[in-house]
Amino acid sequence: MKLIDQADGLLLDLDGVVYVGPDAVPGAVDVLRRISAHGTRVGYVTNNASRDAADVAGHIRAFGIACEPGQVITSADVAADWLAGRYPSGSPVLVVGGDGLHHAVERSGLRVVTEASQRPSAFVQGFGPDVGWRQLAEATYALRDQVTWVATNLDLTVPTPSGIALGNGALVQALVAATGRTPDAVTGKPAPQVFTFAARRWGMSRPLVIGDRLDTDIAGARAAGIPSLLVLTGVTSVSELLTAVPSERPDYIGARLDSIMDSHPAVETSVESCVQTSVGRWQASVGDGFLRLSGDGNPVDALRAAAGASWAAHDAGMIFDRQATVDQLLRLLDVDG
Repeated sequence: MKLIDQADGLLLDLDGVVYVGPDAVPGAVDVLRRISAHGTRVGYVTNNASRDAADVAGHIRAFGIACEPGQVITSADVAADWLAGRYPSGSPVLVVGGDGLHHAVERSGLRVVTEASQRPSAFVQGFGPDVGWRQLAEATYALRDQVTWVATNLDLTVPTPSGIALGNGALVQALVAATGRTPDAVTGKPAPQVFTFAARRWGMSRPLVIGDRLDTDIAGARAAGIPSLLVLTGVTSVSELLTAVPSERPDYIGARLDSIMDSHPAVETSVESCVQTSVGRWQASVGDGFLRLSGDGNPVDALRAAAGASWAAHDAGMIFDRQATVDQLLRLLDVDG
């Protein structure tokens, strides 16, 4: 059975899955058209709080893909909903982030302020490419007054056309270092409520999460009890996938978004004197201190077999070297890292 036929809706991450910066991920537009023709419902869930849902939908439409603002949920939307459920309408909230976060807070009935001297009831922090020292300084002043601190997400990095750049999580860490505090709430991935909120809004009873990050997309899906597909078009490297901790392991692995249209054979695992896995015509094993891979056929099956063996061996407390197999997989998959 094709993976797409196992779900009644798809919860897609955006950065690294559908686009990187202004450009579509190669092949993603064609796959999204095929998904639309298949009739499966699609919703987009992003940790990027810098833009409105309307702007994000416009970005997707620019690729020739039908998308309405109601198909997009950002971490800013979830943060504003969290605040509106705890503070009276009109309460002042210090906002540090992009336009999307400012607008989400305003739509929730709260009042946006930009200085600690305006005595905010809470402070919410999200990614914005123009966030600088002055805004972070105002946040520092407010946090020393013990206001509630909400972070839209803790992504340390974001993919850009020029490479991987610092994300909201890095700026959150700057405030942690300056104040000795940590956020009182984080509303974006890997918090499970962003996915449960999205599935409930869009009426999905059997959703599938598709993402490119282990520590946000996949960890959030696991926390929400929703199956997940990891694709390698964003920030996760082959090496990182093979060393993923249990809470960040995807249910399915694909090189690109088009793997949603494929069947995903089960990983068969044996743990005796050594760990052995097989997927399709590929076999992986861990023994004598090394992860080894052999076989032929679909290169992604090789990755699935290697990941399964690596995870099982790690869980069994085995110490082993993966690098030769990582190098072999990079050649097979023709990907970086």
